[in-house]
Amino acid sequence: MLRARLAVLAALCLAGAMTVAGTVPAVAAPGDDIRDSQQWVLDMLDVSGAWQSTQGQGVTVAVIDSGVNPSVSDLAGSVRSGPDLTGLKTSPGNANWGVHGTWMASIIAGHGHDDGSGITGVAPRARLLSIRVIPDKGDPGYQAYDSEAEARIQQSLATGIMDAATNGATVISMSIGYTAPSSQVRAAIQYAVSHGVVVVASSGNSGMDLRGEESGGLAPVSFPAEYPGVLSVGAVNADGAVASFSSNNLSVQVAAPGVNVPAQGRDGAYWLVSGTSPACALVAGVAALIKSRYPGMSPQLVDDAITTTASSSGSYNPDTGFGTIDATKALQKAGQLAAQRPGSSPEAASARFGGGPAAVPAAPVAPRGNGHLIAFGLLGVLALLLMIGGIWGLARRRGDAGSEPAAGPVPAAGPVPAAGPVPAAGPVPAGGPGAAGYWGPGGYGASAGYAPPAGPLPQAPYRETPYREAPHPETPYLETPYLETPHWEAPHREAAHRETPYLEAVTPEAPHREAAPPEAVTPEAVTPEGRLPLERPASESPDPEQVWPAPWPEPWGQ
Repeated sequence: MLRARLAVLAALCLAGAMTVAGTVPAVAAPGDDIRDSQQWVLDMLDVSGAWQSTQGQGVTVAVIDSGVNPSVSDLAGSVRSGPDLTGLKTSPGNANWGVHGTWMASIIAGHGHDDGSGITGVAPRARLLSIRVIPDKGDPGYQAYDSEAEARIQQSLATGIMDAATNGATVISMSIGYTAPSSQVRAAIQYAVSHGVVVVASSGNSGMDLRGEESGGLAPVSFPAEYPGVLSVGAVNADGAVASFSSNNLSVQVAAPGVNVPAQGRDGAYWLVSGTSPACALVAGVAALIKSRYPGMSPQLVDDAITTTASSSGSYNPDTGFGTIDATKALQKAGQLAAQRPGSSPEAASARFGGGPAAVPAAPVAPRGNGHLIAFGLLGVLALLLMIGGIWGLARRRGDAGSEPAAGPVPAAGPVPAAGPVPAAGPVPAGGPGAAGYWGPGGYGASAGYAPPAGPLPQAPYRETPYREAPHPETPYLETPYLETPHWEAPHREAAHRETPYLEAVTPEAPHREAAPPEAVTPEAVTPEGRLPLERPASESPDPEQVWPAPWPEPWGQ
């Protein structure tokens, strides 16, 4: 698997494993030779003019790298060791611990030794804070580090940035690079910038290998150089031309020497280092000079002072950004920015927009006094009383209508007097009407002894018996369900048509397998976890513009 952090290796010094005296490891060359070999770098940056004002005193530069050996002669007394965030157990005394980080530290703030021998950094009186977030390639724990999850690696960088910002650093130098961004790292950088820390990073060493037409002639961006608020640095050679390995992309803002830059290694020897790593360290040193002279200047103004005074005079290109930096001009520009104050306004402080209160027109309706408010209040109370009275009258009327007496009960009917005895009938006289004028059949007269009562018959009062209908027990209607006699018909069964399946004769034949043509396996195709190995050209001329690692154990850096 191609891991994003492999770009760290590409960014950590293309070359840089040569002593000043030759191409094999050796003891340190005489101090005068070191100063002479370094002078072109200091002259290109015009550092001597800036040193008339400051040499970086009072400033702490955080070197977030592979660690810094505080015991080397040109850094003695200037290094404070911070945390080791790699999670590895490699001892600082190991010969492969802090190789790259010590190089970068000497370029930033080396102060030489004895009578002026050794490396003099851009800010020789600045102090350094070493925070280890990556191992050198020769570190015994490198393989374990390389197998770590990507999120874990990025988180260690974010933690290192936060530690630097909260432990007194005013400049952060990161000569490292990743191909993938991280929200944690970006947030940490924004925190550092918001707290006044200038952040500088190398743009990467992918220019020679990866720029091409498919990317519009630009190399891929590198992180953290691509994050907002970071001053991204490319590399130039001793002639001021862009180094062939320097990543050219739109993140590049300025450039600095990056080919055969002298530096002191963790072993005390002196090395020529090439890559955008030493260029980044040089720019971080210039930022330290500005923060030393103007401690309260914001990171944005420090970046402006550096970019606006670079050699390109305002024009931009993706190879070197706004050009090669100039320490003296950048410091002078910072002084101008620090002296600027907001310009005075042509208007007096007492002036008001639109003429002030006097220009406000009068209200179209005069404000009402208390009398009007009282009158409206009384009207409102009166309306409320009227509404309450109407509701009360309506409720009372409804109460009167509901108080009429109810009809009384109907008196029960009295007993009906029983009828008296009926006298027995006498013999019916033959013919003629009876004594009482009755005519019986065949002339029957009135019965003997019977006389109709005199006067009208007494009438009992009419009492109507209420009609009561006797309940008629009705048998519920149960409808008998209609049962139709089923018509038994023999079911029609159609003979099923069964089709004999078609069986194609199978000719036993060995499966056809097309033999894959053998492919040449390139080193890029077969690497652990699919990584693309970091390669250097098999041979390169010792041209100072392109210095490649020597055959001995190789220090590395960006």
